[in-house]
Amino acid sequence: MHERTFTLTDEPSRHAEYVLTIVCPDRPGIVFAVASFLVHSSANILESQQHDDRLEQRFFMRIHFEVYDEAMTLEKLRASFTSVATAGQMTWQMWAADAKYRTLILVSKDGHCLNDLLYRQSIGALPIEIPAIVSNHRDLEHLAKSYGIPFHHVPVSAGTKSAAEEALLSLVESLDIHLAVLARYMQILSDEVCAELSGRVINIHHSFLPSFKGAKPYQQAFERGVKLIGATAHYVSPDLDEGPIIEQDVVRADHTMSPAQLVAAGRDVEAQVLSRAVKWHAETRVLLNGDRTVVFR
Repeated sequence: MHERTFTLTDEPSRHAEYVLTIVCPDRPGIVFAVASFLVHSSANILESQQHDDRLEQRFFMRIHFEVYDEAMTLEKLRASFTSVATAGQMTWQMWAADAKYRTLILVSKDGHCLNDLLYRQSIGALPIEIPAIVSNHRDLEHLAKSYGIPFHHVPVSAGTKSAAEEALLSLVESLDIHLAVLARYMQILSDEVCAELSGRVINIHHSFLPSFKGAKPYQQAFERGVKLIGATAHYVSPDLDEGPIIEQDVVRADHTMSPAQLVAAGRDVEAQVLSRAVKWHAETRVLLNGDRTVVFR
């Protein structure tokens, strides 16, 4: 009998991989039902995470799995899981694990978050594709062009806000956008747009809010001698800067730092927090739980 020998160039065969997320009322038998579905689908679990919100009696689950049966396509898996989801009153999604979220980025004049997202996407660190960048100014058009991404200048004023938002929604539909990212986009979206894109728009802001609202928050923070510089990434809601929080972080500050140094520290933490939030959303690791989120890191 001859045994097969492996060399360093041999690689294991790859099977199709998918991600399933579930939100439902907590009850006995959920995990068993999902596991049974996977067994009957010739699936093997690669990663499984779950959370039981005992206060709200809600159950959250994310499963990354591979399927050995090549005939079991995503469409067939979704059709097969429908009866399981209906019985368990589940809100669910199922995607190919390597599917990239089509992401529209909105920006004004500050380019640090946009630049960070573009770079991370270009090296494969973010599982997204960016069909377009929208801005109410032309300051960052050159940056978009340097990455070969179409740039749409959509000016916004009191008299054109409605038309600008119509143009935005038109782009979302025509480009089949899954996610919109406000990468320091200094415009407030209307309640109608927030409702239309609920759970699909991520914003970034400094964590000084609500203490230092209005113009020049870092100058205000300097004048108060803050010891922490922070940033918050959250889903957009009709309540300004109060949507469900995805990620936050802080860096230390001290008395030696000028307002300009505070701004620089703020830019760094804003870019890092936003990129993590976008990555987790695009990997379907963020599940909404009312005004809060469950994040399976």
